[in-house]
Order: sequence, then structure tokens, then C-alpha cells
Amino acid sequence: MNLTIAIGELNTLRVERDTDYGLYLRAENFEEVLLPNIYVMEADMPIGTEIEVFVYTDSEDRPVATTKMPYAKLGEFAYLTVVDYKQYGAFVNWGLPKDLFVPLSQQKCHFHIGSKYILRVCLDSETGRLYGTHKIGKWLSYEPKDLEKNQKVDTLVIAKTPLGYKVVVNNLYEGMLFENEIFEKLRVGDRREAYVKKIRKDGKLDLSLQPIGKKATSDIFETKILTLLDERGGLIALNSKSEPEEIMSIFGMSKKNFKRSVTSLIASEKIRSTEKGIELL
Repeated sequence: MNLTIAIGELNTLRVERDTDYGLYLRAENFEEVLLPNIYVMEADMPIGTEIEVFVYTDSEDRPVATTKMPYAKLGEFAYLTVVDYKQYGAFVNWGLPKDLFVPLSQQKCHFHIGSKYILRVCLDSETGRLYGTHKIGKWLSYEPKDLEKNQKVDTLVIAKTPLGYKVVVNNLYEGMLFENEIFEKLRVGDRREAYVKKIRKDGKLDLSLQPIGKKATSDIFETKILTLLDERGGLIALNSKSEPEEIMSIFGMSKKNFKRSVTSLIASEKIRSTEKGIELL
């Protein structure tokens, strides 16, 4: 249970009382927030129980709770669509009834309705209002003390560059996925699990979509081949002689990795290769 009510975050709060407008929830310090009737499920929310809710501010800047989850919480990044634009700023859909406001001062370029932008959810400490910012650079840290080589991380693709794809790592750090090591289609806004290859002197991260090391990578590729074979009825009309483009489109891996994985799976008698393709045994 939360000691206090935290705007922009998930809160575990106790159901305190029922009113015509909804349930009032309280934290340990006896702060209260309304959960409107639209989100109330009476069978699961009797008085005295603790429930998890997201808290933000309504159109009149009052704290309000919801059981719906936004696309990004306070301190997180997301690729969000502009749904309205005013002289003083833009509004983006972040998955809640009240759209997230992006002030004009927080836009690096002029926003357009229907376009999507990488934004971070922030809190104005003076007003208690949540807002989005397109100026994400100042929120990134270049001191990744809690990371180590081959550690699994969450990434959000934020830009395509000549070297590959720039990403935000764990909503805090900047990293790079290199073009020559990517064997699937990536776009801005995509989220992927990745692995730390190297922590550079400048604090930026070199990343890989596959675990570091031949054995870990081989296991991933072999599992992917077996899974796709199972999903497609045990036979796929590709083998080691197939064109690299065909292999990439189906398996998302290079022909070299495909051949190595197929050879290993044949040796372990899990699949066989014929003129028809590869099939499960």
C-alpha cells in the first residue's frame, strides 16, 4: 500500500468508502482519490480491500484514479499520436480519457495532427500536472552503473541513423543497435528486448538483439526455427539452399545463422531437410 498518492504512477490503495460518484481510495497517510464509477467493479472492490490503480489529473486538474493503464507512466517514453493542436500546445493519445498535453515549449518541431512522436511523460512539480516532452535528451543518463555486459534490457527505437537504430534503454539510457547485426525489420516506436554488448566511455550502450556469445545466439535461433515449424504444421518450404532474402523474411536471421542452426537441429534429430524444405521429426 502506498504511503502517499503518487501522480503519474501505479498506486496500491485501500478502498475507503463508496459514494454516488465512485469509490474513494486512500493511502497510508489518509490522502484520498476518487475512482469514478466507470472503473468500479463491485465484486472485486469491497470496502477495505487494496487495489492497484493509475493516478493522474482530470480536466479540472484534480487527482483521479483509473484501472486503465496509459501507454507510458511518469518517467517513461512512448511513441504517441497527436490528436489535437492548439496555439499553446498539442494533445496526444496516451491511452486514457484525458489526452496528454505537450506544451509548445516542449516541442522540438511543429507537431501535426495524426503524426507520431517519441515523448517522455513528465510531472510539473509546481502544478502537479503531467505533460509530455519531445525534448528527451536532457532526461537521458550517461552513467549506466547498474548495467553489465550481456544484461537483458528493454529498448524503444527512437531514430534511424546511418549506423543503425538509436534506442532508449530501460527508459533511462541511450543505446545503438547496429544495422549489420539486425536480422528483422525495425521501425521508430518498436519495443524490443536487447542485450548489452558494450558500455562505451561516453556512457552510451552498444546493444544486440541476440544474447552475446555463440552458444546463447545458437539456442535462440534454433528455438525460433522449431517454434515456426510447429506453428506452420511442421513443414516450411525452405532449406540451406534457399535465397538469403527468403530466409530473412521467414526466420529473421542471416543465411549463415540459418544454416548453422539447421545443421545442429538435424544432428540432434529434431528436424530433417528434404527437397520440400525443413520439417519436424
